[in-house]
Amino acid sequence: MSTVRKIVKNTSVLFIAQIISYVFAFVYTIYSAQYLGAEGFGVLSLAIAFTGIFGVLADFGLATLVVREVARNKSLVNKYLGNALSIKIILAILTIGLTSITLNIMGYPQQTIYVTYLITFSVIITAFSQIFYSIFQAYEKMEYQSIGTILYAALILLGILLAIYYKLDILAIALVYFVSSLIVLACNLSICAWKFVLPRLKVDFGFWKSTLKEAWPFAITTISVNIYTWIDTILLSLLIGELVVGWYTAAYRLIIVLFIIPIIFNTAVFPVMSRYYVSSKESLRFSFEKYFKFIMLIGFPLGIGTTLLADKVILLIYGNQYLNSIIALQILIWTLVIVFARSPFERLLEASNRQLTVTKVFIIGVIFNVTANLIVIPKFSYVGSAVITVLTDLLVISLLIYIVKGLGITISRNILLNMGKIVFASFVMGIFIYILNMNLIISAVTGVLIYVIILLILKILDEDEINMIKSILNK
Repeated sequence: MSTVRKIVKNTSVLFIAQIISYVFAFVYTIYSAQYLGAEGFGVLSLAIAFTGIFGVLADFGLATLVVREVARNKSLVNKYLGNALSIKIILAILTIGLTSITLNIMGYPQQTIYVTYLITFSVIITAFSQIFYSIFQAYEKMEYQSIGTILYAALILLGILLAIYYKLDILAIALVYFVSSLIVLACNLSICAWKFVLPRLKVDFGFWKSTLKEAWPFAITTISVNIYTWIDTILLSLLIGELVVGWYTAAYRLIIVLFIIPIIFNTAVFPVMSRYYVSSKESLRFSFEKYFKFIMLIGFPLGIGTTLLADKVILLIYGNQYLNSIIALQILIWTLVIVFARSPFERLLEASNRQLTVTKVFIIGVIFNVTANLIVIPKFSYVGSAVITVLTDLLVISLLIYIVKGLGITISRNILLNMGKIVFASFVMGIFIYILNMNLIISAVTGVLIYVIILLILKILDEDEINMIKSILNK
């Protein structure tokens, strides 16, 4: 139980930090969308989408690998940190070069190119910060990562509010991202040197070769995920226009805010699952099942509630100029639900040194997504693209479940029973929300209360889980 409590403690620390940072992000996204308008917001969103794909090269899967290896053997921290930082310098140069070439080939307007450059520099700097976060995660000291997370969001919020106050243009807003990432990197470097180890660049070509060999599947997986996460935005900009990108990404940015929930779970659970793969296969299975149960307790009702309340959400946050975003939100929210469901399967395979398998699955997803989007977008625009995004995630999770089953870890009767309770409680909640048809806040609060009451009646939590929660709350 002590390990479970540690997971929950780290998850709680990250969750609080991410809630704060995502509140900040939520606010500056709203202000940016309203200030720039749908077309200007489309330009900023296109830059973020573009760097979401090419920026992965700046990390190349090193952050995930460092977490796994240092979590298993703390004596390797100097070796992994020093060499990873050196490798990232070369990767940063390659990222800038590739971004520059691609932008000019695609023939985007000069302003769009400049905005994308600034966001790219920000992503590269953040990739260096991520290595320090990896060290914090490996030592299971998530509170230090939380500092950087909150600081970054707070700086961007402050910068964007100042840019709006002084009526600056979109380039100034992009510059805010760049400056904020620099400040956070300095903070993370200081914490690492003070609390863990003084970072020193190391060049060990033999180690580089073995490290990159291990890391590239993580990189390809992330690139694949990011391609089918962001390629629709890029294709919409090329085939339809930046106004439609603004409508689509207004909905998608709300979904991305909620991605923080599986990210928090992944960050807290992955080091533990990596350790259990070496020490206890039964504990690995146990952590997988608990992970799936708790993340779906959050994910499925989010899908039901958002589908029913999408119109109220969009009108409250963005206003009438984003009415076309409502249907996109109603469709895209189910991508989030599927991402919640697939996350335990991804982490199980990666913790079991099967990251290459995960990579192959996501490559299949990318091929399907890009091909389908090229066919669908010209006729069905952003609505068709939203549907393709959901279908891609369904394909990916189906393949992951099939692969995990082949490893001898099946979806147990207990998982199916718990999922049945979650689905039932969520649909009851949805019926009440639909019938009441009240304002957003009252509908959301009422829905949550009904959902919790139904789950308590169905006894979704076992005795150990109740005692664990009581123990944590007492602390």
